[in-house]
This record gives sequence, structure tokens and C-alpha cells, in this order.
Amino acid sequence: MPSYRLELLPPDIGRYRAGNRGIDYVTTLESGTPGPHVLINALTHGNELCGAVALDHLFKSGLKPAKGRITLVFANVAAFRTFDPDNPGAARYLDEDFNRLWDKATLEGPRRSSELDRARRLKPIYESADKLLDLHSMQHATAPLMLIGLAAKTEAFARQVGVPALMVRDKGHDAGPRLRDYAAFAAPEAPQVALLAECGQHWEKAAADVAIDSCWRFLAVSGVLEPARAAEIVARTPPPPKLISVTETVTIGTDDFRFTADYRGLEVIPKAGSLIARDGKTEIRTPYDECVLIMPSRRLGRGQTAVRLGRYSG
Repeated sequence: MPSYRLELLPPDIGRYRAGNRGIDYVTTLESGTPGPHVLINALTHGNELCGAVALDHLFKSGLKPAKGRITLVFANVAAFRTFDPDNPGAARYLDEDFNRLWDKATLEGPRRSSELDRARRLKPIYESADKLLDLHSMQHATAPLMLIGLAAKTEAFARQVGVPALMVRDKGHDAGPRLRDYAAFAAPEAPQVALLAECGQHWEKAAADVAIDSCWRFLAVSGVLEPARAAEIVARTPPPPKLISVTETVTIGTDDFRFTADYRGLEVIPKAGSLIARDGKTEIRTPYDECVLIMPSRRLGRGQTAVRLGRYSG
């Protein structure tokens, strides 16, 4: 497995603990003028530092909405506090993945965990948002991308934001729904919309740069910034968007899953039927020519997503 140099270190977010919503690490900036409620979420996973760096940047910038309100959330802070530069991946979560909990049955069920307790606390904040940007990073150093789900409203909004320019249309994970897919965010007829930005490799400085750029563009097109400032931001034209449509998700079924090569992500496999992995005795082969491998995982446990398979559109 590849190793990556630690270019990012955890920012000091202790100053943001009190917030102003009665929930630790949740702050809402009010304009006093009617408008949308937009929310930027960092630290869904405690080891994904770029989002925390981006929110720290926004606070220090003196950010204030011209209308509506902006909420900044540090989500899984308990996991983030365990970050160890000698074993940085271990801080992803404490008990379970915070980003696989977002359905009513799980949130309202009897089960308890550190992540579920935090999700239940934050749920009303997320439910009050009109637009949400969830900041993430990836295991491998591949091009940043935006996971946009299946709703047409989300693709349209992602194209407005424009960063990351590579968009992946997907249905999610069998292991559980993501925050981006929660309730109204995934409902085609609802006006609420959520984006998930994968800003780059976990430890690279460039991931924080992408996260910061994504935040400003998200705020600019969401209608909460002063118009001249918003126009200045969106005038910086990003690369033309590219779209990958996921056709299937490979979910691990055994305790013996292995890729046949050191895939990092966005490899295009030319021929249908090419062997890319073995799951116990089952061979995993590409279903069509020019198959794109999206975010192959290094966490190869039963029930987890190993890789998504897709094709470029257009």
C-alpha cells in the first residue's frame, strides 16, 4: 500500500467549541436579513483534516453573510481529538462511521455509539439547512471530485459551484446512507440540496486549498454573500466539468478481498471482463469497456465498499 507524506496537521479548533447554538462546535453567522440557511460541514471523519483547515480559514476571514445565515459545523470532533501523526488513519471514527448513519431507523433506533450520539445531536441543525456542503478527503492521491447522488437538482447545483470539477453520480453505500443523502437532501422534489466534496488525498496541502476554494464558491452561488464579492469569486472560472456515472458498487462479501493491482482511483480499464479483484472465490471483473475505478478502498472489510465502477458521460 502507498504511504503519503503528512503535509497537513490538525488545526487548533478549541476556540470554536462553545459555538452559539447550544451544541459544541456549531456556530451560526446571522445576517439579520431573510435568506437561505447554508451549512458547511467538516470532520465527518476525524482523520480528514482539510475540512477543519477550511472552516478555520473561514472563521479567521471574518466571514459574515449579507443575507440569510451560514452555519459552520465540526462534526466528529471526538474522533478528531485522537489524531496521531504516527497513525493518522486511525482517527477516522471511534465506534462506527459517522457517514453511514443517515436514515430514520438508525437515528431513531435504540442503538448507541459515540458517532450516533453526535449525529442525533446535530440532526436538527442539518435538517434546518437549505444547502449543505460536506467536506471530505480520500485515501489515495487522485483528482478531487464531487459526489452528487442521483437527483438532477444536485447535479445542477454542483455545476454552479464548479469545484471540484469532476462530478460522480452515484447512489451511495450498502453499508448505510451518507449525510449528503439524508431526508430532503436526496428527495428529488425537495428544494434542499447537499454536496459531498472529496478534496484530495488526506494529508496533502492541496486538499485544504481545494476545500477552501469549494467553500467560497459554495457560499457565492448559495446567495448569502454580498453580490460584488460573490461575482468576484465565481469570475475565477474553474475547469470544465466532467461527469462519471456509477453503474455499480462492489461491496465486500468475505474476509478475503484482494485487488489484482495497486489501484489508486480513476484508472480506466479498457476491456470488459478484465479481472480487477477477488472476493474469496468470486472474481470481480469489469462489466464494460472503458470502465472507471472510483475510490478503491484500503479498508477491505466485509460489508464495506471496495470500489465503485462507472463510465464517463458525454
